[in-house]
Amino acid sequence: MGVSLEGSKVILVAYMKQHVLNYHQWMQDPSLLQATGSDPLTLEEEYQMQLSWTQDPLKSTFIILDKDLISGKFNHGDPHVEAMVGDVNIYMNDSEDSQLAEIEIMIAEPKSRGKGLGMESVLMMLVFAIETHKINTFRAKIGDSNEASLNMFRKLGFKEVSHSEIFKEVTLELPVTAEKSKELLQLVGNMVKYA
Repeated sequence: MGVSLEGSKVILVAYMKQHVLNYHQWMQDPSLLQATGSDPLTLEEEYQMQLSWTQDPLKSTFIILDKDLISGKFNHGDPHVEAMVGDVNIYMNDSEDSQLAEIEIMIAEPKSRGKGLGMESVLMMLVFAIETHKINTFRAKIGDSNEASLNMFRKLGFKEVSHSEIFKEVTLELPVTAEKSKELLQLVGNMVKYA
């Protein structure tokens, strides 16, 4: 079943098989493919990808649910497909630094953008990764034309470390000091964790 994290605006739930059809539909949008640096997949490939993500110990993937869109009461373990608005992920793929994670966020539903859902989702994922995986440095790679995402990560304290003209991508990093960890915990507030 995995872990769910509840904040004031969003609930992060494990990426379940029931989410794949909606996720696949999102990833037919050329602008989302470009923003996420993804290639289009068939529905069958998307199901295989979902399974691999849930089984990879070097990845944590959550589907973002907008609490305002949940019909009925939230039940941990239910997919609540009706409330899906995006996803947030961390990847711990640096073989030389097991405490470094790359973080990604996607608010796929246009009507859900600009409401603070992405900010809260990233904050919750940062705190989860610090507590669960002992991450001490976060990295975000963002298209240089994605001003909304760049601004959000900068507000969280991420600093630009490089820019790729070839990939039109900015790499930002956030070192997690004890002070930064405390600040992130305060920003998250009363996050509830269901296991």
